[in-house]
Parts: sequence; structure tokens; C-alpha cells
Amino acid sequence: MFTQYRWRIAALLFGAGMLNYLDRAALSVVAPMVKAELHVDDLHMGFIFSSFFIGYCALCFIGGWAADRFGPRKVFGWAAGTWSIFCGLTATITGYGQLLVYRVVFGMGEGPMGTTTNKAITNWFPREEAGRAIGFTNCGQPLGAALASPVVGLVALHFGWRVSFVVIAVLGLAWLAAWLRWFRDQPADHPSVSAAERQLIERSRAEAVTETGIETDDGKGLAHYIFSAPVLAVALAFFCFNYVLYFFLTWLPSYLMDAQHLDVKSMSIVGTIPWLGAAVGFMGGGAVTDWLAKRLNNVIVARKIMLTLGLGVAALCVLWVNQVSSLEAAVACITVSSVFLFVTPQICWALIQDIVPKNRVGGTGGFVHLLANLAGIASPSLTGLLVQLGGGYASAFLTAASVAGAGMLVVLFAVRSRPRPVAQPLRQA
Repeated sequence: MFTQYRWRIAALLFGAGMLNYLDRAALSVVAPMVKAELHVDDLHMGFIFSSFFIGYCALCFIGGWAADRFGPRKVFGWAAGTWSIFCGLTATITGYGQLLVYRVVFGMGEGPMGTTTNKAITNWFPREEAGRAIGFTNCGQPLGAALASPVVGLVALHFGWRVSFVVIAVLGLAWLAAWLRWFRDQPADHPSVSAAERQLIERSRAEAVTETGIETDDGKGLAHYIFSAPVLAVALAFFCFNYVLYFFLTWLPSYLMDAQHLDVKSMSIVGTIPWLGAAVGFMGGGAVTDWLAKRLNNVIVARKIMLTLGLGVAALCVLWVNQVSSLEAAVACITVSSVFLFVTPQICWALIQDIVPKNRVGGTGGFVHLLANLAGIASPSLTGLLVQLGGGYASAFLTAASVAGAGMLVVLFAVRSRPRPVAQPLRQA
């Protein structure tokens, strides 16, 4: 399977996901050093974390539109260049305001990643392989976050925190060179794609039947779907996932150092464990959901079960962090929560395809992605406020658990099931 050229494209997208989460997690790893040097308190550090998502949200929907119009090669090229440059420029900051501006532009560079990745997968993969491709490429994201602690932490410990951002910028520019060299918008445009592989992809996309249980074109406008109860339920579930994700991504290193009293070296090792658990959830969640769908003969019910289970168990584990007293138990709770939490995002993306017509999936997905990533603005800032003024990390964990639990309830009551047939796989090239 992995000898076909399309899986080289998946490897490039996997690398992009790793780099995105490596560089967006880098500031959280060195946050104690940055706070000390710039004389920033927890509240204002939360604002810095959130500023990234102001730029990110502004471009996530526009990035998807641009990928449709100009192709993922150009959009990802622009995006990777922007995020790499401004990641490197972080090493030059001299004050709080400058860091805020750089983080906003940095977020704008990463904003197109999600929708552009999906566009690339749509162009390059047969429909029956899209789930595996999404799971594989997205798995790079938690692995990138796992690498952030040892790579950024140890580089910062030995050479200073500024050097770590230069190293990541160089990695980003190297990925950009590989992307421009090996990626084309369509398989037909690349000479390394065999005729058999190209025909497989084209036939799959041409013959794919609508499996939503509703007509492809029922004459209803985009607003009808993006404001429907099931779509808003998926958006809220995605928001709740992102709230906990960005809580971990931005504040977990500070929690390990401030509340668990680890030094930078120890934190760099311990901080990788929850993200390895997240990678397991990403890879395993889709496979378990597919198995359950076949057993139940109802795809939406299977996705609904896994989504509520993922958010529910994650909420309980995050809440339980406040009840344990040892570092080992706290890290175990956070790791188990990460496993179940990361079952949910690919299910949210898949549910969009299940509950709206095919010709509305792109616009609806962009709207859901926008709403979901507003959590990136809310979670880091609110966490900083809670840590400094609202009772410390205990209140922050309680809030994150409550949000995940709320997402579970929304899915449970608002997503309606509709049986649909499972498409037959096409012969592999």
C-alpha cells in the first residue's frame, strides 16, 4: 500500500502536522523562561497563547476557500513560509507587544493547514482510503507536540530559548522545499504517479455515491446546514475537544513545572507521554469506529457512540487529576484523557460528510472549523485567568473537564442517527 505515490503525499502532510504542533507548542515549553525574561505574569501569558488563534481563526476558513481556488500546493507553500519565518522571528522579540503581533501573524500562517490538508487528501486519495489518510496524516500533530518537549526543552536548556525557535524555522523551510519539489495539486500533474494509480483515484472520486442519506442537491442554501442543530452540535463537540486540546498544548508544560515542580529537563521527558497517548487515540479511534459501524450497520450511531465515549472518558480523567497527589498518577490521568480525547476530531470531520449533502461539505466544514478553533482564543486566556486569579490549576482542570462533559451531552442529544449503506471498496492500484 505505502509504495504508491499518494502515500508519499500523506507522508508530507504527516510532516506538516508534526511541524505545526511542534512550533505552536514550542512557546508553551519555554513559557517559564519567557515569562521571567519579559516579566510577564500568567494572565498575560494566557493572552499571548490566545493571540495565535486570533490569526489562526481568521485564516482557517479563508484557507479552505483559497485551496479550492488556487490549489493546495500554492496555499500550503505560502502558509509554510509564513509560519516558518515568524516562528524564527520569535527569537528576536524584545517585548510583550512584539510577541503578541508575531503570534497573530504566526497563527495566520498555520490557519489554512486543516482545510488545505483535507483538500489535498480529497485530490490524491480514493474515497475509500480517505479515512485512513486523515488518521495517518493527523497523527503527526500529537507526535509533533510530543517532540516539542524534548526538542525545544533541551535546545533551550543548552543554547537558550531563542535558538529553539530558529531550529524549528529551519525545519519548516526544509519541509517547504520538499513540498514544492514533490507535491502537485492533482495526481495527473505528477510524472511519478502511475497510470493505474491515477485511474484508481479518478474512478473512485467519479463513482463515489452520496452516503449521507439525503440528496446531493436539495436546493437549500449553505446557511440552512451550518445553522442546523446537528451541524452546530458537531461544531460544539469540536469546540469542546479543542478547548481541552489547547489547554494541554499551551499550559501542560507550565503545570508540570509550577504545580508538579519539575525542572526543564524532567519536564521535557515527562511532557511527551500524554502526546504519545494522543497519537494512539488518533490512529485507533478511526479503526474502532469503522469496526463498530460494520457491527451496527449504522455509521452515524457508531460515530455518535465513539464521540460521546471519547469526550466523556476524557472529562472524567481530566477531572480526576485534581483528586490525585502524585506526579505519576496525574500524568497517567492526563495520558488516558488524551487517548480518548483524540478519538473525537476525525469523527467530527466524518460526521459533517454524514449529515449534510456532498455539495455543502466544504462550506459547512469550514464553518465548523472556524467555530471549533475559537476555543484556541478562549482556552489559553481563561486558563491564565484561572491560574492567577481563580484558584490555580485545580480550577483550570475542573473547567476543562466541564467543557468536555458539555460536549458529550450536546452530541448525545442533538446528533440524530440515520442509517446508510457502507460503500464497497474499489480494487487497489
